[in-house]
Amino acid sequence: MATLRIPRKYQSLYILFQLFLLIQTQVLCYQYKVGDLNAWNIPSSANKEVYVKWSKNHPFKLGDSLLFLYPPSEDSVIQVTKQNYNSCNLKNPILYMNNGNSLFNITRPGEFYFTSGTEGHCEKYQKLHISIPGGNGTTYDEADSPAFAPSPSYTNVFGSIPGQSSNSTSSSSRKVEMSVFGAVGLLFLSTMFLGSNIL
Repeated sequence: MATLRIPRKYQSLYILFQLFLLIQTQVLCYQYKVGDLNAWNIPSSANKEVYVKWSKNHPFKLGDSLLFLYPPSEDSVIQVTKQNYNSCNLKNPILYMNNGNSLFNITRPGEFYFTSGTEGHCEKYQKLHISIPGGNGTTYDEADSPAFAPSPSYTNVFGSIPGQSSNSTSSSSRKVEMSVFGAVGLLFLSTMFLGSNIL
């Protein structure tokens, strides 16, 4: 078996190569502030379709999250079925969030329907529908598959998150960079190039 060793004059080049690999293999997830507005609330009469337009202009994917900001004493967010979304039926929600700083993590492909939990708000277009494509680019409607039927124990959400500090940016999404693949690749290359035996 041969051992691969990097000559001293190429070691800094090797380190730069490792950093390049680390940067290239990052997984990007976004946290979207729903509607790009200061709060989840009833849309103005001039812009009734704000949530419809907003959801169509964002390429949601697995790993992303939706942040609903609202005064907890005035509003809430519920996840509902497609049928309840279309009829503005607030009874039997899949998920109920009311802390004013609600985060919904997207952990599976499918169709997701949200509305305000306050009576009368859904009828005034305070509702959101998002589609998350599967691995092959198709989306799944809950009516098409029993695997996506709502259940009382919903595992796709975490509770609240801290509010944004006043010096943070007002960007509608924050990039979260995870370098898991890069770290694994770096570890592999380090052991390979710094003295491990090659089969």
